[in-house]
Amino acid sequence: MSRADAIFIQNCRDILDNGVWDTDLPVRPRWDDGTPAHTVKKFGIVNRYNLQEEFPILTLRRTYWKSAVDELLWIWQKKSNNIHDLRGNIWDAWADETGSIGKAYGYQLGIKHHYPEGDFDQVDRVLYDLKHNPSSRRILTNIYNFADLHEMRLYPCAYSMTFNVTRRKDSDRLVLNAILNQRSNDILVANHWNVCQYAILVHMFAQVCGYEVGEMVHVIADAHIYDRHIPIVKELIERPAYDAPEFWINPDIKDFYEFKVEDFELRNYKHGPKIESIPMAV
Repeated sequence: MSRADAIFIQNCRDILDNGVWDTDLPVRPRWDDGTPAHTVKKFGIVNRYNLQEEFPILTLRRTYWKSAVDELLWIWQKKSNNIHDLRGNIWDAWADETGSIGKAYGYQLGIKHHYPEGDFDQVDRVLYDLKHNPSSRRILTNIYNFADLHEMRLYPCAYSMTFNVTRRKDSDRLVLNAILNQRSNDILVANHWNVCQYAILVHMFAQVCGYEVGEMVHVIADAHIYDRHIPIVKELIERPAYDAPEFWINPDIKDFYEFKVEDFELRNYKHGPKIESIPMAV
């Protein structure tokens, strides 16, 4: 069983056994038939993944990790807010007639800000500081821009990344660690996807800056399971699991903006069957 499987199963059981329902509260999301989409949740979950030990991907079910990479590049590399720049259809429900999701996600990362060293957007500022100021405790991104929330089709769920460089105790090698902050996480639909994505982002930044990967910490404020997802989750966490696959990243890429989906591989990725037709609350 991969470490990601163990963490996922533990989180699901904790939410199902000890979580709190919001059935007595008005909720924004709705199912396709208009019924309110209620959840059972735990507040304040913290998961830790040692990226030196294994790549954190679920084996209980198949993760379409190449689509996850494509979305990651759409946000962090293309800094786009238009679904026409995506290969998949995961954002279609939140896009307007032009394909825009408003001033959200990639749009926020691409806004340039003025610094003494020059003008940078958030991604380029992180890359600059990782290379030139590795001891800094200010290396982070934040796309939860209150001034622009009214122009976002969806408020950011995964909204902040904090990066920190440390030295390995047993060598002189520098290690890149990161914290992913998430205000809300749909455990069945998005948890495995987000963990995989941001683990890859840490690998990408570490490689182009000459560091080893370290630990990725995932902090979730509202970790929830929707009411219509509960039977699916109960079946999922009883499935057999497998060892984590080997992660490969093209070692020739030294520029963050040169990465493509084809520059990543998961070798010997064994997994359970996909889950068909998960109901989505919007």
